[in-house]
Amino acid sequence: MTDADAFDYEELGLVAGLEIHQQLDTETKLFCACPTELREPEESTRRFTRYLHPTKSELGEIDEAALEESQVEREFEYLAYDTTCLVEEDDEPPHRVDEEALATSLEIAQLLDMQIVDQVNVMRKIVVDGSNTTGFQRSMLVANDGQIETSEGPVGIEDMLLEEESCQRVAETDSGVRFSLDRLGIPLVEIGTKPDIRSPEQAKEAAKRIGMLLRSTGHVKRGLGTIRQDVNVSIADGARIEMKGVQSLDDIDDLVRNEVRRQVELVEIADELDARDAAVGDPEDVTDVFEGTDSGVIGGALDSGGVVQAVLLEGFDGLVGREIQPDRRLGTEFSDHAKRHGAGGIFHTDELPAYGVTEPEVEALREAVGADPDDAVAIVADDPETAELAIEAVAERAETAMAGVPEETRDANEDGTSRYLRPLPGAARMYPETDVPPVEPDPTEVETPELLTEKVERYESEFGLGEGVAEQVAYGRRWNLFEEAVETGVDPNLAARTVESDVTELRRDDVPVEHLTEDHFRGVFDLLADGELAKEGVPDLLTALAENPALTAAEAAEQEDLGSAAEDEVREAVVEVVERNAEQVEAEGMQAFSGLMGECMGALRGQADGDLVSEVLREEIQKRA
Repeated sequence: MTDADAFDYEELGLVAGLEIHQQLDTETKLFCACPTELREPEESTRRFTRYLHPTKSELGEIDEAALEESQVEREFEYLAYDTTCLVEEDDEPPHRVDEEALATSLEIAQLLDMQIVDQVNVMRKIVVDGSNTTGFQRSMLVANDGQIETSEGPVGIEDMLLEEESCQRVAETDSGVRFSLDRLGIPLVEIGTKPDIRSPEQAKEAAKRIGMLLRSTGHVKRGLGTIRQDVNVSIADGARIEMKGVQSLDDIDDLVRNEVRRQVELVEIADELDARDAAVGDPEDVTDVFEGTDSGVIGGALDSGGVVQAVLLEGFDGLVGREIQPDRRLGTEFSDHAKRHGAGGIFHTDELPAYGVTEPEVEALREAVGADPDDAVAIVADDPETAELAIEAVAERAETAMAGVPEETRDANEDGTSRYLRPLPGAARMYPETDVPPVEPDPTEVETPELLTEKVERYESEFGLGEGVAEQVAYGRRWNLFEEAVETGVDPNLAARTVESDVTELRRDDVPVEHLTEDHFRGVFDLLADGELAKEGVPDLLTALAENPALTAAEAAEQEDLGSAAEDEVREAVVEVVERNAEQVEAEGMQAFSGLMGECMGALRGQADGDLVSEVLREEIQKRA
């Protein structure tokens, strides 16, 4: 087992690139007037089913990845809503390209220093995994040839595409997969870097830089699932691997490290197999070996009319169980391919006897397929058709193990490892869209947004915010509300605390802050600017609005009695507190201030500014001390 931390990435010839997929925060979808609003599955108003199959491209070719998808017969069920239309259902032609989405993509292109194309043409990308009702995804090239800077050198931007988001997968069904149409058609940009990345750390830094540029537009969606990263990785003796669906930027460096380790291990395994003159036998039925077995998995399959299929792996002994990523072995790779054809997994002799399979059964299995001590055997127990397809997939993957690292698309796991997903797609999956006319973009119609890093510096210098607070506001979701509040005369630090710190603290107290709208915040700031709300009353007012979102800020303030107290009301309340604690004031003097201050604020119930209360309290104590 190789230690990934000890790798010399330059010596290994590491080459990596990124594909960033970011949803845009537009009013409507890319090819229809439906809102970009996510719904809960139980809110669906109707459902329908489809079967999807690959079609030939203009060159008469069928994409290999689409062909493998079609070999698994599945029914796709789709949930429709009152916020989706016939375009998502593929029962109405797509409308023209959404202008807001195109304008946002041009802003992003300018931030990435890219060359915008003269004409945007819509293409169809074949996708038959059910994530699009049409069997393809509409995509268009907007810009190319850009660049970003990292501490390890520049990283080129190959291209940027404007695409429609796919359906949301919501459940597995007995006959296939259930998808939701709410996400289908949300505008999405796909940004692909050139293969300029040479270390795991640079991959992470480049992804963070691109993410910052995207958020600088103020027109991208935020939250889990709204941005996904695909990572392409290869080493000199390996092959190009595309890892899909990286949700967290913090996982990218680990994914690259673990993929490099996987490829190094697979190359070493291939060399060892070559030295052993390894070979892969033909699949064969070994059901008789396991008659009356105590293995729950195998026995359950046989009781349901299933069979056990085996394949002899000559020279593979000890290598099928070799770890190639943390807690993942060559046998895990074989199992991933079996699972793609419906099997639950595989057993192999490097891990047996185990799982209820006995030593005599292992010996009988070896004898049945003619295995020598240097050989391994893999088995699949399932219904006859699934077992046959799965063991053939295992045999094919074992054949590629003798050649080294196969090119493929892999699915990123949460632990920084990856698993087989499908073959790499080819050029045969793209062909022109004839239902949508081309667009000639005009870059002069959009302005280049201020970078978030520049915004942080401006907040520090112009508004006097501390670095941490400035960064928190600039990178947050409500910086526009902060700026509006400051323009109306609200103190910058108070405005910053309201949109960030107060909301965070209320969330920790289980206040449903997700119900707060921009209008709620604007109303709060209007009350503060007009002197009708004390800053101490802001958390209580936000709480009231979150729990009763139908109210306006003014209505909630009145309901909670949060109006700003006048100076004479403040003095009256302070005098009452001081007189009630007259003995303490006479004995301690100004040392009684802290305790009485809290009592005064409690008496005023957030209706008075703390600075005013403090001033009045000091005066009253001094009178009696």
